[in-house]
Amino acid sequence: MLPTVARVLDLEVMRRGLPQVVAGADHLERPVRWVHVSELPDVAGMLSGGELVLTTGIALPEDREGLARYVRELDEVGVAGLVVEYGRRYFDALPRALVNAAEQRGLPLVTLRRELRFVAVTEAVHALVVNSQLEQLRISESVHHVFNELVVEGAEPPEVVRQVARMAGGPVVLENLAHQVLAHDTAGRPEAEVLEDWERRSRGVRPAGRTGHDPRSGWLVTTVGARGQDWGRLVLVQEPGPLPVGETHPHAMLLERGASALALNRLVVRDRESLERQTHRTLLSGILTHALTVSEAALRAQALGVPLEGRRLVGVVLRQRRGPIPAALEAQARLRDFTELAASAVRASRLSALVGALDDEAVGLLISLGAQQEEHASLDTFSATLRRMSAEAGREGADPAGPVVAVGSSVGSVRDARRTLLEAAQVADAALHDGPGGGRSSYYRLPDVRLRGLLHLLRDDARLQTYVERELGPLLAHDAEHNGQLVQMLRIYLEQGRNKSAAADAAHLSRPSFYDRLHKVERILGVDLDQVESCLSLHVALLALDAVRR
Repeated sequence: MLPTVARVLDLEVMRRGLPQVVAGADHLERPVRWVHVSELPDVAGMLSGGELVLTTGIALPEDREGLARYVRELDEVGVAGLVVEYGRRYFDALPRALVNAAEQRGLPLVTLRRELRFVAVTEAVHALVVNSQLEQLRISESVHHVFNELVVEGAEPPEVVRQVARMAGGPVVLENLAHQVLAHDTAGRPEAEVLEDWERRSRGVRPAGRTGHDPRSGWLVTTVGARGQDWGRLVLVQEPGPLPVGETHPHAMLLERGASALALNRLVVRDRESLERQTHRTLLSGILTHALTVSEAALRAQALGVPLEGRRLVGVVLRQRRGPIPAALEAQARLRDFTELAASAVRASRLSALVGALDDEAVGLLISLGAQQEEHASLDTFSATLRRMSAEAGREGADPAGPVVAVGSSVGSVRDARRTLLEAAQVADAALHDGPGGGRSSYYRLPDVRLRGLLHLLRDDARLQTYVERELGPLLAHDAEHNGQLVQMLRIYLEQGRNKSAAADAAHLSRPSFYDRLHKVERILGVDLDQVESCLSLHVALLALDAVRR
């Protein structure tokens, strides 16, 4: 940190001049970036902010307006303070106009009752500034060293967040674009105090730029992302209050370095699967992303012992039913075990399939059926085997009903393999929120999937989260700031088929009161709720918001 005006006044060389603060005593924490000695009345044009100006006042204006203008120009350029030495122009008091102008603007104004060598003051302060800059470089080097080690060692996000919190000495939270907490460290504070009502509080903090400080909340926020794809924010939670004039936040560099480590972790750290599962996952990913041609996919699968050519292919996606998730980034080991369990169930059912993790929560299978294998019987056998093995494994958090088994339509060529896998993924997301046994058999198929399932599938996509913020962001922010329920009013209106009378009854409000709330919604969002397309867009955004929050 740069030395403050108070720190400079406490220097031995300054104390020899018997300094006395005559104005701006409440602003002595302003940082001093440099010392400038000048007798010019228009010196402000030569300054850039953060300077402590030393003068004897010999050339200062004599009239009130000139003195007030002198102070105003210094304050507007952002000087740290003004020091006037008695003996040349002023002897026992400064002009009242000068003092009043400084007090009104909160500019520290100091008198020196004993003559000093200004060059000695300049040398002493500049030594402090240089030492401060060297200390900042030392801290910067230490921060870079720590986080380079974390990146090289493949540290998981909770460890990165923990390190940022330790070095900053305050709570740190990693959230996604939907303002949901992915990882956090409370730095010794009660967890409820840090995380309570997080989404509403976080939505109200929107500093400019990729890294910014919000004085109202005291939070320091930086965006997390790489390769042009932002996926979250790293937040240092602090007490409300503005930064000193001209000062950047002391932990801005630390937070940005932590965000870089998190972005790199997302790019390079992968679940430590077996080599076989890695190979299967890579092949499934190549099919889903079109990274592999049809012939390449068939050839590589054949090399893995899973023939795809001339067979019926069925995409299957597995998801685990469970209660509250302990932490968003804590499921890697469980997913790895679940993937291996699915591979074991495939072998026990005497099926041939590619088996690999599709994302942080789902396991994908591309089952290859021969001419003699009946589709329903094969899938039923696999589902029963998986549930039995899952129950025998007795994994913590597993639902007694077993995992969700979602199946896509069978296809007859490798070219269509992507379609059956994507269809299965949509089914899985819809079925995950259905009650156990909601499918027509031991597994789920397409009739269980509708719009909610599709939006749930896309809930982690930054584009969907951006769409929700674009459509509903102003309304969500308004509700958060005013503790309102306009989002709920909009939801009721749309769920009642845009029937205002029925919606008013459902909201337990009088019609005029409900109509007034709808008009507020229209003003805040800038939409016309009588237009079908606007309502459709908002309804989809509300369903997407539910999927993101789920």
